[in-house]
Amino acid sequence: MRESKLWLLHLLAGAIIFFLLGLHMFIMHLDSILAWLGIGYREPIDAASVFARSRQAFFMVTYIILLGAALYHGLYGLKNIINEMNLSHVIEKVIAGVLTVSGLILFAYGAYTAIFIFVK
Repeated sequence: MRESKLWLLHLLAGAIIFFLLGLHMFIMHLDSILAWLGIGYREPIDAASVFARSRQAFFMVTYIILLGAALYHGLYGLKNIINEMNLSHVIEKVIAGVLTVSGLILFAYGAYTAIFIFVK
């Protein structure tokens, strides 16, 4: 039962990544369509635009959500690939622990950075 919940979260994280990366592609790389509609940034990769976006709460929240979803999706997938190698149960537990701790550290660092830039 626990593994099916984790797998469902894996699928949900994939859907979140799909949506947020689609939004990213639209804002960053289809800027001509947004300019035609009268919204968006003229130069999305210009330093001034990057700094302006990083100070908006919407982008900070979406960056943190995307970070969490991508880390979970990637590390859970990696854990499942490693588990298919039929290692001992103890080694699988150690690897799962290392991936969990690594993911939490990376998430904390990324979220701290996004929040720090937002409040700066």
